[in-house]
Amino acid sequence: MASATGIAPTENGSRYLQQLCKHWAHKFEVNFDAGSGRIDLNGTQVDLSASPTDLTVLLDAPDAETLEKMKQVVADHLDRFAFREAPLPFIWS
Repeated sequence: MASATGIAPTENGSRYLQQLCKHWAHKFEVNFDAGSGRIDLNGTQVDLSASPTDLTVLLDAPDAETLEKMKQVVADHLDRFAFREAPLPFIWS
């Protein structure tokens, strides 16, 4: 299992979190509210949380290669919703 946490400063984290969850709800198992969300992307778990100042994404993937791919997939999708301030400057650890 490989994990990474990404944090992006934004005042619109709740909006982007909800948009991403709604977007993927037709294909994947999704649970969310205004402050947090969870998406199961066929073996990769995405946990999102929003505060007034940032959006945090925690990814748990089966391996390092999948983790790197999913970091980009999630960031790209969030950038589509955050087009006014994209690209979101995720800091991954």
